[in-house]
Amino acid sequence: METTQLSNGVTIPMLGFGTYLIDSKDVPAAIKTALDAGYRHLDCAHIYGNEPAVGAAIKASGIDRSDLFITSKVWNADQGYDKTLAAFDKTLADLQLDYLDLYLIHWPNEENFELTLDTWRALETLYQQKKVRAIGVSNFSESQLEQVFAMAKVKPMVNQIERHPYKVQAELGKFDTDNGLINEGYSPIGHGHLILEDPVITKLAEKYGKSPAQIVLRWQVDTGFVVFPKSSKPARVKENFEISGFNLTAAEIAEINALDQDKHLNYD
Repeated sequence: METTQLSNGVTIPMLGFGTYLIDSKDVPAAIKTALDAGYRHLDCAHIYGNEPAVGAAIKASGIDRSDLFITSKVWNADQGYDKTLAAFDKTLADLQLDYLDLYLIHWPNEENFELTLDTWRALETLYQQKKVRAIGVSNFSESQLEQVFAMAKVKPMVNQIERHPYKVQAELGKFDTDNGLINEGYSPIGHGHLILEDPVITKLAEKYGKSPAQIVLRWQVDTGFVVFPKSSKPARVKENFEISGFNLTAAEIAEINALDQDKHLNYD
């Protein structure tokens, strides 16, 4: 699978496996299926409530830690310098790891952004202590990122945002890239069958002999986004990983980009 480099030189796989909404009892099978399919990048978060199960599944896999890329996020209720450091320690213990590859601020605190800036200072401390190899944010706007840039000793390396063909995020994505951040996209194929049944997507699927989901994931990677599709179905997990061997043309990428409706499928 393709990789890209963060601004500090750390390599990140562009296709990962998302752990959102996986019940803890289903985590062992889901993680085993993903790792067996070839995924080496797992996207986690404290608020998902399943990090202890994910940690146990990672340990049971027997895969060398250096071959894995593990992300987690600090939740809104844990923002602030000291609380963030404590939340990180809990996540590390739950995941049974000695370090994380990437730690993100899950959401900006719009009512008290100073608290979010204190949270960023905590992430910088964790980075300087080498407890995490890279740090970044999630769901941050351009203006919020600019406020972080103004005070940061270490600039964010990632911005994880909702991204799919109905919410292309062209302006924010370009802003991130222009400022040295790698874009990550959650909900990469949308929800349900809405996007996967779009005529533009189904036409390309037929042309390339791929599933609609594979077309959308190929579009994500071809446009520089790191993504982590999630499925509870083993065949779909494997299928989602099998997007190498073809690339969309510039015209086809433009055709998918033109589907943009600036449509949130998640909480804004």
